[in-house]
Amino acid sequence: MFHSTPLITTLATAFGLALLLGFLAARLKLPTLAGYLVAGVLLGPFTPGFVANAEIAAELAEIGVMLLMFGVGLHFSLDDLLAVRKIALPGAALQIIVATALGASVAATWGWGWGGSLVFGLALSVASTVVLLRALESHGALESINGRIAVGWLVVEDLAMVLVLVLLPPLAGWLGGNTPDRLGEHLGLTLGITLVKVSAFIALMLVVGRRVFPWLLWQVARTGSRELFTLCVVTTAVSIAYGAALLFGVSFALGAFFAGMMMRESEFSHRAAEESLPLREAFAVLFFVSVGMLFDPQILVQQPLQVLSVVGIILVGKSMAAAALVLAFRYPLNTALTVSVSLAQIGEFSFILAGLGVRLGLLPVAGQSLILAGAVISIVVNPLMFAAVEPFQVWIRSRSTRARRLEQPTDPLAELPMTTDEKYLSGQVVLVGYGCVGRRIGETLAERGIPYIVVEQNREQVERLRECGITAVSGDASDPAVLIQAHVAHASMLVVASPDTFNVRQMIITARTLNPGIETVVCAHNEEEAMLLEREQAGKVLLGEEELAKGMSRYALARFGKDP
Repeated sequence: MFHSTPLITTLATAFGLALLLGFLAARLKLPTLAGYLVAGVLLGPFTPGFVANAEIAAELAEIGVMLLMFGVGLHFSLDDLLAVRKIALPGAALQIIVATALGASVAATWGWGWGGSLVFGLALSVASTVVLLRALESHGALESINGRIAVGWLVVEDLAMVLVLVLLPPLAGWLGGNTPDRLGEHLGLTLGITLVKVSAFIALMLVVGRRVFPWLLWQVARTGSRELFTLCVVTTAVSIAYGAALLFGVSFALGAFFAGMMMRESEFSHRAAEESLPLREAFAVLFFVSVGMLFDPQILVQQPLQVLSVVGIILVGKSMAAAALVLAFRYPLNTALTVSVSLAQIGEFSFILAGLGVRLGLLPVAGQSLILAGAVISIVVNPLMFAAVEPFQVWIRSRSTRARRLEQPTDPLAELPMTTDEKYLSGQVVLVGYGCVGRRIGETLAERGIPYIVVEQNREQVERLRECGITAVSGDASDPAVLIQAHVAHASMLVVASPDTFNVRQMIITARTLNPGIETVVCAHNEEEAMLLEREQAGKVLLGEEELAKGMSRYALARFGKDP
């Protein structure tokens, strides 16, 4: 019976065991994904007992990746992507080079050929889409500038890996693989075709997708059928991802991401995100189960030093390289830590690249096993590293003068110009964050003639604000040096409108230390966060949904002639 219904059997066993072990992990104060990975190990071929269908589990996991990236695209506009291009593009390219060099160097000391060493290093250089996005979402950082940089970085990595997967077969013979050497014959043509295909897909999404997808969603919404709306969302995500891979050679994840970005143009994008959320969460669980099924625990005993080396490159080498690059681009310490921790793991592209390397005769089978071991361990450790970002940031700032100097090097955007008008230096509003909410607050203050200073981590945003004549400072508002530059000691009010929930409490503590009489206003993004801030006496705490309800109620009352 199990063999006659492999799909149902795989779903039932994977979901059931993942629920049980995920619940147990949560009770033990461990990340739930640790339970999902263990469930996969127990269902895999390397442990006794029932063995689930690994091929079906892998395909179901791919659906999860598509839906997850589609959901991210629904919250990530093209403007968001372009806003971080100056750091995401060169940062991702340099980080791939550094991580590849580290992995290849270690593999070379094990006696592997330089082709296998190169594939091994590339596999360790690219982060997992699923792990990164789940970590950012769980910490409320997906829509912050740190989250946008991390996602933009990930998109660049995915594009780079698409080129690697296309170019590796014609290069395999030259690199020492088991295929004929076709370097001079096909490399230029293959590269040209790949670039044309990727460019054509992006152009199609930007020109046609931005008009067709929102129109399609509107037509379906007009029917009033909830199930048709949900079906439209899921069909768009999966179909575009599949078509992108089939026709243009890009990954499923990248295709779904661009489909979500185009669907964001619709006024129903938030509803689309809500409708697809349960499916995204459920299928994302299958991704972790499928990873666990590939893992052979015996490698931890047979090759402990090699496993330790791989984990060290992923958790330490990549993290330090990414952090150094972000700091070199004059972003604050908080951004450097968040981005580096986000990338301190590997996943789906690493598995694909390792499998291709083995088939081409470049990577030894032991290399594939080491990559899987590094993936499992890094995925388990990554949530713990995320949780340690804030306390580590506070600790290193308080004890290291060098860290404070590194955080804000000689950056003209980190200081107010000497020509700043006196009205911005006393009695002003310090506005932290200039996203959708912050921009509207700033416009309202300007209309009423109230001076304000913007504190924003996005350096490009600060440059644009200064060009428009708006007083702004670049940096992390939880750092005392940044708030000092914003003259918070003489300000009348601190307004925190940043979507980054990591350091809100630290911002308020810092501001009150410098200015005990300052009034604080904080925008909370969920009820739990609002309750926590209120208990800690964070000043006026406004919950987004509550204020929206009040605004709509006031409008309705005024419409009927009642006093709002």
